[in-house]
Amino acid sequence: MEKYKNIDENYSNAQANFNKEEAYLRAKKKLDKIKGFYWHLASYIVVNIFLIVMITINLDYDESIWQFGAFATPLFWGIGLAFHAMGVFGPDLLFGKGWEERKIDEYMDKDKRHWE
Repeated sequence: MEKYKNIDENYSNAQANFNKEEAYLRAKKKLDKIKGFYWHLASYIVVNIFLIVMITINLDYDESIWQFGAFATPLFWGIGLAFHAMGVFGPDLLFGKGWEERKIDEYMDKDKRHWE
């Protein structure tokens, strides 16, 4: 019976090591996605600042910067960036977990202070 106890211990140790490695790989994958998003955001900011500055410099005297063509790239790329953010951070990006409960508590506290 003693030899089966060792097998069970070895199995549970192997299972624990596997779970740690699996958790590490999931965390690494998530971190890579977040890092990719921030690189995407940085390139969005740099490129669009450059484009808007170049468009502004090359405007004729009587032209206005407020044209669709001047902001089409930031607009459509921004939409793509928003989808990328939703893909990385999930649907909880705007209203995170527990948001509703926190807001209810906040409003209840505010009402409580108002009536005291």
